[in-house]
This record gives sequence, structure tokens and C-alpha cells, in this order.
Amino acid sequence: MTVQVVVMGVAGAGKSTVAVGLATSLGADFVDGDDLHPESNVAKMRSGTPLTDEDRAPWLDAIAAWLSGRADAGRTGVVACSALRKDYRDRLRPDGLDVQFVHLAGDVETISARMRSRAGHFMPESLLLSQFDALEPLADDERGVTLNVVSKPSTLVGEAVDYIHTSQRSVTA
Repeated sequence: MTVQVVVMGVAGAGKSTVAVGLATSLGADFVDGDDLHPESNVAKMRSGTPLTDEDRAPWLDAIAAWLSGRADAGRTGVVACSALRKDYRDRLRPDGLDVQFVHLAGDVETISARMRSRAGHFMPESLLLSQFDALEPLADDERGVTLNVVSKPSTLVGEAVDYIHTSQRSVTA
């Protein structure tokens, strides 16, 4: 079974933690989408300036290329990426690439508290509301599951693994 998975959500939702656990559980390749940002994007976010769609385009294309590369190699890939809007998620599925989305969802207060407790990340808490404003729920034509971030990371990983296995069985049945 090979599958391409994007663990998505606003900053501070736990995307990287859950994506690493999911990749480990699936024996998959992993990349943190933050590592694929051009340095200009990182500098912009560090300064508290939200990215524009123009800023995001090369970043989303780099993630799509990474996912396509895994699929072409017959490998499962898991990426942590905000993927807040449907048009961004569509861009992550070039040429109809089958991508599963695991949306880590929570309320502003819970996620804001998490952001205050983490150190060394370039994304400031001041941009969190702009991410919530941009967030669009998964659409009917997107394969995915929404999980509540109040659960422990290990629980979220287990739920994501269960979803991936169930969704893959339904495709092959």
C-alpha cells in the first residue's frame, strides 16, 4: 500500500508531531513542509507578516513535487503542511495525485496556548488568527479526516493510521 498524506492545520496544531508519528507507523518517508519554505517566506513570517498567495506558490509546488516523487517511486509519503485553503490543497494534488488529508482541528484558545509554550519556531502567535481566518474545512471532493487536537498525539496518530488503512481498503474493494 502506498499513499500520500498531508497532515494539515493551523500553526501550533501539532502537525509535525503527528506527521512524524504517522510516517513512522506507516513506514513512510516524511518531510516537514516548513523545511521547504524559501528563506524569504521564513523571514516574512518571523517578522509577523502573513504570506501572500504569491509567496506560497513555490512552497506548495515544492511540496507537491515531493509528494509526486514519493508516488512515482512507489513510496508512501507524509508531509506536515498547513494547507489551509482548498485551492492550496488542490495545488498539492497535481495531475490528480491521490492525497489523503489529516486535518488537525482545534479552537483558538487551545492552539494559542500551545504556541506560547513552544520555543524556537519562526511562526509567531500573532499570525494565528490570520490562519484561522484563512482555514477552509475539507470539501466533499477531498479525501480526508478531521481530528480534534485535544487528544494526545499518540491517540491522533492511531486515529490517522486507522483512517488511512480504512480509506485504502475502501479504494481497493
